[in-house]
Amino acid sequence: MEKWIDDLMPMMGIEHDCVLSKQGDITVGFKVELPELFSLSNGEYEAFHQAWVKAIKVLPKHSILHKQDWFIDAKFKPDFKKEDTSFLSRSSDRFFNERPYLDHSCYIFLTKKPAGRKNGSSLFSNLLRRSIVPEQTLKAAMLQDFLDACGQFRQIMQDSGFVEMKRLKDADFYSDERTMGIIERYCFLAEETDQFIVKDTQFNKGDIQVGDQHCQLYTLGDAADLPALCGSRINYDKYSTDKTKFSVGFASPLGQLLPCNHIYNQYVFIDDAQKTIKKLESKRLRLQSLSAYSRENSISRDATNDFLNEAIGEQRLPVKAHFNILVWTKDKDQLKDLKNQVSSALAKMDAVAKQETAGAAQIFWAGIPGNEADFPMNDSFDTFTEQATCFFNQETGSRTSLSPVGIRLGDRPTGKPVHVDISDEPMLRGITTNRNKFLIGPSGSGKSFWTNHFCRSYYEQGTHIVIVDVGHSYKGLCDLVGGYYFTYSEDNPIKFNPFFIGEGDSLDTETKESIKTLLVALWKSEDEAFKRSEYVALSNAIQLYYEKLDHNADLFPGFDTFYEFLKEDFVPALEKDGVKEKDFDVNNFLYVLRPYYKGGEFDYLLNAKENLNLLQERLVIFEIDAIKEHKILFPVCTIIIMQVFINKMRKLKGVRKLILIEEAWKALMKEGFAEYIKYLFKTVRKFFGEAMVVTQDIEDIISSPVVKQAIINNSDCKILLDQSKYQNKFDQIQELLGLTDKEKALVLSVNKANDPRLKYKEVFISLAGIQSRVYRTEVSPEEYYAYSTEEKEKVLVAQYTKKYGSIQKGIAALVADMKTQKPLFTQI
Repeated sequence: MEKWIDDLMPMMGIEHDCVLSKQGDITVGFKVELPELFSLSNGEYEAFHQAWVKAIKVLPKHSILHKQDWFIDAKFKPDFKKEDTSFLSRSSDRFFNERPYLDHSCYIFLTKKPAGRKNGSSLFSNLLRRSIVPEQTLKAAMLQDFLDACGQFRQIMQDSGFVEMKRLKDADFYSDERTMGIIERYCFLAEETDQFIVKDTQFNKGDIQVGDQHCQLYTLGDAADLPALCGSRINYDKYSTDKTKFSVGFASPLGQLLPCNHIYNQYVFIDDAQKTIKKLESKRLRLQSLSAYSRENSISRDATNDFLNEAIGEQRLPVKAHFNILVWTKDKDQLKDLKNQVSSALAKMDAVAKQETAGAAQIFWAGIPGNEADFPMNDSFDTFTEQATCFFNQETGSRTSLSPVGIRLGDRPTGKPVHVDISDEPMLRGITTNRNKFLIGPSGSGKSFWTNHFCRSYYEQGTHIVIVDVGHSYKGLCDLVGGYYFTYSEDNPIKFNPFFIGEGDSLDTETKESIKTLLVALWKSEDEAFKRSEYVALSNAIQLYYEKLDHNADLFPGFDTFYEFLKEDFVPALEKDGVKEKDFDVNNFLYVLRPYYKGGEFDYLLNAKENLNLLQERLVIFEIDAIKEHKILFPVCTIIIMQVFINKMRKLKGVRKLILIEEAWKALMKEGFAEYIKYLFKTVRKFFGEAMVVTQDIEDIISSPVVKQAIINNSDCKILLDQSKYQNKFDQIQELLGLTDKEKALVLSVNKANDPRLKYKEVFISLAGIQSRVYRTEVSPEEYYAYSTEEKEKVLVAQYTKKYGSIQKGIAALVADMKTQKPLFTQI
């Protein structure tokens, strides 16, 4: 016979943010934010477990803790309506559109039963009774005492630092025309709260069907089905190594690691502890008298005696507990697969799966928020809070940051895109004190690929970026965004113009000092002294040169016109003022710098007429591979790099600045760049900037005192790629970088169990050793070809770029052809 669920609902009403049942039970609800999966250490799992135990002990007798974790199959939905989205961002959105993942939400419901209320059972459930009358009227003092206990519970849990708890309001329980409240959502197993659809619910011989969803209920309600040992954590073999044991929560196989629609209900029933002990004492005496007749009675007597000894000797709180997993699917044929998944998950905990049939309806009904007191107690077992809380789900999925700055990475289990801020948010939360970053990854681990992705993300968020590179790793990115690319080849040698004052720039003291530094570097050798009189003369020459430019608009600033100014105007002025050769040997100066004037060997170097406005250009790349051994070009390039970034750092107010020094830092150390790097890492924070150094081998770090001390000590963000080849000597890296044992386990788990169906690599990110995570670096095909440093793929991109006129159109055509397996050009 069909009945309306409104007539059967055990709730009388919702007032003062509490649910009141028809039998006088009061329920308070909380929305809970749990730690992210794979983010806790062994010690943190134990501390979290102890927090649960302490919190439960403050709850009054005749109360119930019901923890309800929802895990819903969801699909990633990007915002396609955003304006000004770049080509690569749109490609990423299309690539990840409808990427499946497990959406998790967690609630805790605390229920206080009135004194004298009978426990629920499989035979006497309010699901089966038409009219229910409360046994007593609630008292205001009783309600306030319970609310105080709930407040203490919440405070203890939040003080642990592992969870955030938000009190549910009346509106969270109620439904309106557009969204479902928590109660209706559970009754109709709604996967989306913004679609209110009423569904029929059928209970038929243990089968539960809600609308078109076929459900199965699996329980842990019998001590015989439980594991022999339980704890706050277990080893996760997929990510463990010979050197490290990777930990997850004891009940994680029933949470984020169970990839299907399911609800994990966890119940702890707190009754009168003294009455429970007294009842067990009677049971022990009864079993004692019957122990001579049966070995089972003798074993039961000893077990009961051990339980009582532990309760009294160790001051444990005896409770009753029950755990169940409700799974559902719209395809009835999948129920067998779901059963296998649940059985496998429980087997990882050394527990036995029991599919509930006889009491499935009553257990499902008791899971309604506010109806916990009607749980059939014959499906619970006696235990202590320490053991019961081991079965709590402790983790949730990766969270996405709300910060406007960051990088798109992937959630480790599913690859769901998450926005990760490793610059601003950690500083605002007090995790880090600077934005500097240090990246280490062996050859082939994907360093340049990751840094390309990082720089592209920051560029699109308005950052000014200066990159010092060897190996042309960022040429594709530079072509895509139209940045400045400085490199050397015989056909197109490297060109600068330090004399050009671009838009928004000015001739200030720092600009003059940088020009002087460059001129002295070209004029004097390292062992030659630079006299005070020469300094004054060069200062005057630069000042007078720019005054002449102000009055002669036809003159183009550059070394050629500066050299001509010296010969035509400055030398006569020196003679007129009687400056002697010993004070400033201008002829020697002109002779030494003659090769940089037109017609000289290096006349191209300081007379560039393109790529001039370096202050306002948001991406400037210096590729120094071909000149790193050149005695003339390399020192000039080094000084220009210093000038460009310091100019941006000091003059661009309120704009984020980033300098990324790839493997080039090893070459730059030869030219006195070490002190500049030390200066950068210590001061860039004050100018809304961040410095990042990338290195390949651990030996490089050890051999360089600058990297070892200045860079590592001033980089709160440490990024490590696959270190599996170093796992036998990782202790050295761990000590050098100051990594904890938890971080060591995370680093060595990178790429240990990647999904073979997808092409990606993982990255470890540590923020001051306080917050450490591993993410996927998974990108769209368009991003892949833009970042790739593989020679054959770079050639392929170049061929398509030439064919279609731009790198953007070329990559789009290449990806389209790859999907049809008919590339226009053949890979070499």
